[in-house]
Amino acid sequence: MASSSATLASSAASDLLRSSTGGFTGVPLRTLGRTGLVLKRRDLTVSVTAKLRKVKKKEYPWSGNLDPNVKGGVLTHLSPFKPLKEKPKPVILDFEKPLLDLEKKISDVRKMADETGLDFSDQISSLENKYQKALKNLYTHLTPIQRVNIARHPHRPTCLDHIFNITDKFMELHGDRNGYDDPAIVTGLGSIDGRTYMFIGHQKGRNTKESINRNFGMPTPHGYRKALRMMEYADHHGFPVVTFIDTPGAYADLKSEELNQGEAIAHNLRSMFGLKVPVISIVIGEGGSGGALAIGCANKLLMLENGVFYVASPEACAAILWKSSKAAPKAAKKLKITATELCKLKVADGVIPEPLGGAHVDPSWTSQQIKIAINKAMDELTKMNTEDLLKHRMLKFRKLGGFKEGIPVDPKKKRNMKKSDIPPAKISVSEVEVQIEKLKQQILKSSSQPPKLNLDKTIKKLEEKLEKEVDQELSEAAKALGLTQSLSKLRDEFSKASSDDQPLDPLLKGKIEKLQADFNRRLSAAPNANKLKKKHGMLKELTKVKLLLSDRNKDIPPAKISDSKVEVQIEKLKQQILKSSSQPPKLDLDETLKKLEEKLEKEVDQELSEAAKALGLTESLSKLRDELPKASSDDQPLDPLLKGKIEKLQADFNRRLSAAPNANKLKKKHDELTKVKLLLSDRNKEVASSKINKEAATLTQELKKKFDDVMNNPRIKENYEALQSEIQRASSASDLDDELKKKIIEFNNEVDLQVANAVKSVGLDVQFVKPGQDGNKFLVREIEELNKDVKKEIDVLANSSTDIKRMIEQLKVEVAKAGGTPNSESKNRIVALTQKIKRSLAEAVGSSSLKERYENLMSGTSGDGSLKVGNGLTDDELREKVGANCSFS
Repeated sequence: MASSSATLASSAASDLLRSSTGGFTGVPLRTLGRTGLVLKRRDLTVSVTAKLRKVKKKEYPWSGNLDPNVKGGVLTHLSPFKPLKEKPKPVILDFEKPLLDLEKKISDVRKMADETGLDFSDQISSLENKYQKALKNLYTHLTPIQRVNIARHPHRPTCLDHIFNITDKFMELHGDRNGYDDPAIVTGLGSIDGRTYMFIGHQKGRNTKESINRNFGMPTPHGYRKALRMMEYADHHGFPVVTFIDTPGAYADLKSEELNQGEAIAHNLRSMFGLKVPVISIVIGEGGSGGALAIGCANKLLMLENGVFYVASPEACAAILWKSSKAAPKAAKKLKITATELCKLKVADGVIPEPLGGAHVDPSWTSQQIKIAINKAMDELTKMNTEDLLKHRMLKFRKLGGFKEGIPVDPKKKRNMKKSDIPPAKISVSEVEVQIEKLKQQILKSSSQPPKLNLDKTIKKLEEKLEKEVDQELSEAAKALGLTQSLSKLRDEFSKASSDDQPLDPLLKGKIEKLQADFNRRLSAAPNANKLKKKHGMLKELTKVKLLLSDRNKDIPPAKISDSKVEVQIEKLKQQILKSSSQPPKLDLDETLKKLEEKLEKEVDQELSEAAKALGLTESLSKLRDELPKASSDDQPLDPLLKGKIEKLQADFNRRLSAAPNANKLKKKHDELTKVKLLLSDRNKEVASSKINKEAATLTQELKKKFDDVMNNPRIKENYEALQSEIQRASSASDLDDELKKKIIEFNNEVDLQVANAVKSVGLDVQFVKPGQDGNKFLVREIEELNKDVKKEIDVLANSSTDIKRMIEQLKVEVAKAGGTPNSESKNRIVALTQKIKRSLAEAVGSSSLKERYENLMSGTSGDGSLKVGNGLTDDELREKVGANCSFS
């Protein structure tokens, strides 16, 4: 045992078995060999046997000539990630092949220059310029699928490439503390410009061997648990976290699922939102689904220019939606997975530039751009306190999508995916019939109120479905009848023929008609003939429903007009009317007035309904409405009892109107309507007057011409001159003999007859008036018309003018107070009020065109100013007939 102790003293520490349980320490294994060591202690015998096994001797990790200036520091010598010994073979992507041709041309010209010794520098320079232009043009107009291919490029720099390029020192850390270390995720501590970070990232391989070892960058649950352990470590020590995302997705094999892959990702997501240190994530390649998000819940998400970030890969999306992975370019475009698109959608926070040709062309330059981006983002995040940092991270993800209930969606954020090419499920015929019947009922029920807007959408959707169904049934019928080939040929011919703006070829037209006739003749033999007929009938029925809806929509009340807008409009129309006083009124002005009148009438009706509802008179009004059509169904005068009810309700409404919440609005709109009506009335009278004057002037000219023609007739002229010479011989009218008088009467009759015929040829009626008859009968009609217009104007003013209405109400009160025997004071008040009302009405009526018509009659002319009355009515008689002194009840 003494010799053993001597041997132990000279042994290396690494060869000693340290144990306190055996009662000794420092037993050399080489000394023991196969020797058995027996110890006796209190009758307990312990036997220790050791056997040496030969193992492969490992190389010492530290080399003799260490480079202290190596990227990542001297500790990188311990890392298994070493520069590749062999240069990787070049990989050309499909869309880069045009560039390859140019490169080949440049190399061929250079080779020729070397072999011949000739100077081809100009040609080489021209080709290189052309190459640079083509490269720039290609990489500035990349499609989404091309960016996906660049992100998956085999030579694209990996996570560790970037880490060693940007860090001053880096030490990789391993293990999830559960006995596993996933090589698909790398973690470690490193420093950039004196600031320490915890780096975590997906690691892909640079060749086939590395890719298999790294599992193509697809982590297992062990990798995510290792990442979580390092995040918690960084959080504990206050190190900011930088993650590099470059994975097609989490590894989805059976073993990973057994080890709770989903739980590991979910745990990471939850924990990352609770980290009290800044977190920056950078997409350096592709970021697929939850596998990327498990280390991507950061305050800032940055992306390399050609990086992609997606929920499902374009190939998977195309297989789901288009049933073929060949549609991957379409899917990539629709998914919006590129850096620029994701920045627009506020998913990514910034784009890190790459050199032309991609990050693999100049990895070092790309890494420096990443370093600049990290420093910039960290400067911003370090200014926040812990609470703000956690809130910032939470809000970044809460804002994604930007959809909130009750807030309309921004049209820019609406993304339309192409519909599936699979034909939609056929709709049941009975269901369509039920739907059409429901729509009919809804439209018919909505007689009292306009139909809802969603009816239009429902009908449109149903129509589109039915049209597709009918087209599908037609295609099936054509296929069953063996006409598909003929139909496709005709389609091709038709598309070629209709390319120019030429009429359809008669031969082609004949072919189409022939095929149509053949199809119609044989349609009954098709297995789906009845179905097609029924669906076509339903489509026709739906068209009828559309027409019914369009008729109903005509009754929709317009949107309420602003009072200020109406006032402005009325003022504009007044100005237009005043400007156009010398010219005939324009049609568009009249139409504008009519439209405004219609709108205001509807507005006033609506306000009246609202006021009646507010005053609780809706029920009484509806009852009276029901009674009125029954009573007025026959051509009988209105029942006095019903008339009394109407007047009572009207009086009640007028008395209580001031209590209605919309009384002022109603009053204002009613005044506006009155103004418009007056404007329209004046306008119509101006139109009529202008037309009459024009026609009268034309007629006067025609009559004058006809009269001149009659008087210039040679025979009439000769007789006139002969009679005139005979009349001149007589000294006075009493000296005329009977024969001459007879000649004069005959001449007058002849002239009258000629003039009457001339007047009739113009289209006028002629009435001969015998001497002694009243020559003023032609005025009666005009006087009656003027009387009607005056009464109408007075009614309008009495109902519209607030002052006149108030005075009439006061007059009614005074008359009611006075009763059957009014005293002198009451009589004076009544007379004063009557005169006041008359004066107000006279002033109002005097401002209109009625005054002009009245003055024309007073001066002995009609409205057109062409025919003189002669010894007409006296001023007082005319006043009496026109009704200037009419009284008011």
